[in-house]
Amino acid sequence: KLWDVESGTEIRTFSGHSDYLYSVAFSADGSYALSGSRDKTLKLWEVATGAEIRTFSGHSSTVYSVAFSPDGLYVLSGAGDNTLKLWGVNTGAEIRTFSGHSSAVTSVAFSPDGRYTLSGSDDKTLKLWEMATGAEIRTLHGHYDSVWSVAFSPDGRYALSGSRDNTLKLWDMAALRQIRTFTGHSDSVHSVAFSPDGRYALSGSRDNTLKLWETG
Repeated sequence: KLWDVESGTEIRTFSGHSDYLYSVAFSADGSYALSGSRDKTLKLWEVATGAEIRTFSGHSSTVYSVAFSPDGLYVLSGAGDNTLKLWGVNTGAEIRTFSGHSSAVTSVAFSPDGRYTLSGSDDKTLKLWEMATGAEIRTLHGHYDSVWSVAFSPDGRYALSGSRDNTLKLWDMAALRQIRTFTGHSDSVHSVAFSPDGRYALSGSRDNTLKLWETG
């Protein structure tokens, strides 16, 4: 559903998936929306009309996370088949499969420059990938349970991860190391995000709370 932020009114309903939806994303220019579903597909939608433009099929399990590249030319998906897939927006064609996780890929993100992708998995790790080649650059260890959310800072220097271990972690993406662990939630952290200036982190948890943190 599309909502008006100021009034809280529903503008439009997008219908087409045949099972639960797990992830949605806007393109950078706001013209398109992307959705991932338990029906094993992701779909591209035109925001202005609600029309379904394209269905991306190729995963063999639930699509848990979707993301647009910064230039809007590609979309990324993470799924229960332990893979990430890169797709062409204009063609709907699968360009590349990223394989290496040993369990479901639950969250994916593009770096702000579009050169890298980051994934979080039920295998308790994060992986950094080179988008152009699909090569795995590094596996990041530190969480003690499933990683359910990842995000890059606006400048690409840092990343956040949220986990079933009730913590979120801050990572230095140049040194590829953990900088800080944020503790305070009493249940799984399902969603993380940076503020536009990168100074703060926001987390959403199964403990029914959101928490705001200083990253510096």
